[in-house]
Amino acid sequence: MSWTSQAEGLIRFYDTAAADAPRPALLWLHGGGFAGGSIDMPEADAVARGLAARGIAVASVDYRLAGPGTRYPAPSDDAVAAWHWFAAHLEALHLDPSRTAIGGASAGGNLAAGALLRLPHPGPRPAAAVLAYPTLLAVQPLPGPALRAALDADPDADRFGPDVVRAMYEGFLGGPVERAPLAAVPGTASPEDLAGYPPVLMVNGDVDELRVSGEHFARLLHAAGRPVLVHLEPGTTHGHLNRPGEAAFGATLERIAAYLHGLPVTAVTGLPVAHA
Repeated sequence: MSWTSQAEGLIRFYDTAAADAPRPALLWLHGGGFAGGSIDMPEADAVARGLAARGIAVASVDYRLAGPGTRYPAPSDDAVAAWHWFAAHLEALHLDPSRTAIGGASAGGNLAAGALLRLPHPGPRPAAAVLAYPTLLAVQPLPGPALRAALDADPDADRFGPDVVRAMYEGFLGGPVERAPLAAVPGTASPEDLAGYPPVLMVNGDVDELRVSGEHFARLLHAAGRPVLVHLEPGTTHGHLNRPGEAAFGATLERIAAYLHGLPVTAVTGLPVAHA
């Protein structure tokens, strides 16, 4: 596995050992609440290295972080620009367009999901999306009784209550969430907005309040007739891809790699009927 800086530093490209045959690829965006994280954190670097070792080429995006002078759409613009660069270089990099996806973790999952709502039709589009414990709603439904009990039993995991999530989005937007553009809060989409959305693999944390927004988005995709596979990683709290020492880290990478190697996907499976 090797990596190189591309697109004037916007992308760090991690190649696979077998770089001479068309292979699956993933444009990946790390998390960090829109205002933190980096391409050196495990959720970016260790994930990219782990997927490259499993035969998936990864382009990790060093997007601008939200803060004074940098609000939406700047991080989203970087995600869209990174995709356009990646799509234009797939052939030169010997990557398979039919098995090339966009994805991200937590806030990066939001940016990936939102970028898909901004990419033009027609035009080169990802063959799939990979969303790991994404945040997709600024105002979340309350967790169901089972998840609420699990969060109460693990105070360290109970980090994403309504006020925290709203404040995170207000920092991202630089203003009230009620005026947020659709691509900034993809969970507010209608089924009509999601027509033409690619197949989605979603991996949610077990004891993680953000799982509610992910499951909500999965139901929207299902209503739109889009292929979506939702997996709940047992025993995990939010951010397990940032903790390579946990068994769930490797299990999720295996799941993502198998999904990308197996594209195209058409079946709608593994959809939660309601959040627990």
